[in-house]
Amino acid sequence: MKSRDAILGRIRKSRGRGPLDAAPPRPAHPPLPVRARVEGEAAVAQFAERAEAVSSTVTRIATLADLPDTVGAYLASQNLPSDLLVSDDPRFNAVPWDDRPTLEIRRGAPAKSDLVMMCFADAAIAETGSLVMAGDADNPYMASFVPETAIVVLPKSRVGGGLEAAFADFGAGKAMPRALTFVTGPSRTGDIALQIELGAHGPRRVHIVIVDDDGDEEKPRP
Repeated sequence: MKSRDAILGRIRKSRGRGPLDAAPPRPAHPPLPVRARVEGEAAVAQFAERAEAVSSTVTRIATLADLPDTVGAYLASQNLPSDLLVSDDPRFNAVPWDDRPTLEIRRGAPAKSDLVMMCFADAAIAETGSLVMAGDADNPYMASFVPETAIVVLPKSRVGGGLEAAFADFGAGKAMPRALTFVTGPSRTGDIALQIELGAHGPRRVHIVIVDDDGDEEKPRP
């Protein structure tokens, strides 16, 4: 008998009470439902649908060579300047920016004066339409908060079905980044008069460019 039980037993005896009955067995919890596994094109389609449902915009290109024209067309459609800040991710080095001479490309981390920034997403979650942004030297975490417009390049191979897929690499030995940000659509708030306002604590626009042939040799998301 544990000391606590012995002490309580003596107290109950001194007050003329009998011993406590054995605690009834706790009911077993029903098993969690098994979710259908979504992968491949089905995951990409579901991600695009869920992302658009939370006010992101999504486009799809074949290769990174198509990025300049796609980004230029998007900026023009939103009446945004062609001055574009691009993260230091080395994958952008292979993009033929000269094919779109009207784009003014700068590299580095964002400042308050930067209206548009483009960076890579580390992963995406099809169930919620969320982007997973791993902050590092090449893709600073500020890219998810500072610019008014965030253009996020998402390799098709990095789209997974659920939250577990986003952490698959970290469980396999990949180092956890200093900052891991989940972005589900533009920033919003309804604190004032219950009216939804976009861009409250982060970007007002989130434009996602899914790249089919991204040259990513990593294992696809589970």
